Amino acid sequence: MAGRDIPEDHLDGFIRILAEVCETGRRLTREELESRRAVGERAAEAGFGLRTLVQQHLSTTRTACSAFPRAPLDRVLAAVEQAVDALAEGHERAQLVAVRKEEAARREFIEDLLYGRSDPGRLAERAERFGLLLSHTYAVAVAEGAQAYDDIHPAVQRVERALVGRFGNRRILLTTKEGRLICVAPADQDDVLMYFAKQAHAGTDGGRVAIGRPHTGAGGVVHSYEEALNALELAARMHLEDPVLRASDLLVYPVLTRDRQAMTDLVLSTLGPLMQARGGAGPMLETLIAYFDSGCNATEAARRLSLSVRAFTYRLERIHQFTGANPADPAHRYTLQTAVIGARLFDWPARDL
Repeated sequence: MAGRDIPEDHLDGFIRILAEVCETGRRLTREELESRRAVGERAAEAGFGLRTLVQQHLSTTRTACSAFPRAPLDRVLAAVEQAVDALAEGHERAQLVAVRKEEAARREFIEDLLYGRSDPGRLAERAERFGLLLSHTYAVAVAEGAQAYDDIHPAVQRVERALVGRFGNRRILLTTKEGRLICVAPADQDDVLMYFAKQAHAGTDGGRVAIGRPHTGAGGVVHSYEEALNALELAARMHLEDPVLRASDLLVYPVLTRDRQAMTDLVLSTLGPLMQARGGAGPMLETLIAYFDSGCNATEAARRLSLSVRAFTYRLERIHQFTGANPADPAHRYTLQTAVIGARLFDWPARDL
C-alpha cells in the first residue's frame, strides 16, 4: 500500500500541531505524542507502511511550515522528530500485536492439527492459510534431542532456514511441540523429510528422528504424528542406534505386542528361569541382546560387552542350562529372540510383568 495516500483522518490534528510549533517553537505535549502513536497504530491496521506514513507527514510539514517563513527551524525539526518517533512506535506496536495474534492462531492450528480435535472441514480451511492441503497425503517427521526446543530456539531456526533455502515453499509446516521439532510435508516429497531429518539430527547434536507413515486428510496427519512418536518411544526402549527411524520399518513390534498377555507369558516362561542366575536375569538378557543384535556372531557380541569370547560362550551355555533353549540352535533361536524383544519392550526384568 506504499502507493496510496494516507487518509486525512490519519493526519487529523497534525497540521494544528505544526502551526503551533512553527509559531512558538514548542515541543509536542504528552497528549499530542499519544495522538501520533494512535495514528501510527491505525495506519498499520489499515495496511499502510511506515515509509508511506512518514513521507506524508513530512510532506504535510513542508506545506504547513511554508506559511511561517520565520519559524525556528531547529525547533520545528525537533518537534517533527518527536512526531515521527511516536508514529513509528505506534506502527510497530500494532505490528507486534498482529504478529502475536498470528502466532497464537498458528499455535492453535498446530495443536488442533496434531491432536485432531477440530472439525475436519474447518481444520482444512485453516490449513490452507498455513500452506497445507489436507485433501492430500502427508507424512510427519519428529526429532528429539537432549534438550527441549521451541520455535525461537537457534537450532530450530537453522533447520527452518535450511529447509526454506533448499525447497522454498513446498507446502511444508515446520514447528515444535513438547520440546520436539516437527515437520509436516507432502508424502510424495520424501526428499524434504529426509533433508529435515539430516538437518534436525545435526541441529540437535545427534538427536533421533522418526518418520511416520503417509496418511490422507487431517486425521492422517495425526496418525502419522502418533506413529513417529511411538517410533521414538520404541527406539528408546529397544536401544535402537539408528539416527533416523521409519515407522513402516518397525511394524513388527506392535504386531508382536498386540496380545500383551501372550507376550508376557512368553517372556516369563522363556526367560523367567534366568532369574536364578547369579546377578539375576539382567546380565543374561544383555548377553542375548548383544548376541542377536550382532547377527548371532559370538565374537562381535563379546566385543560389544567387553568380554572374552570364552566368557561370552560360557554365558550362552548357562542360558541354555537355565532355559532349556540353545541360542545357537536355529530351532530355539526364534522363540528366544521373540521373548527378548518382548522383554525389551516391557522393560523386564526392571519392571514386574
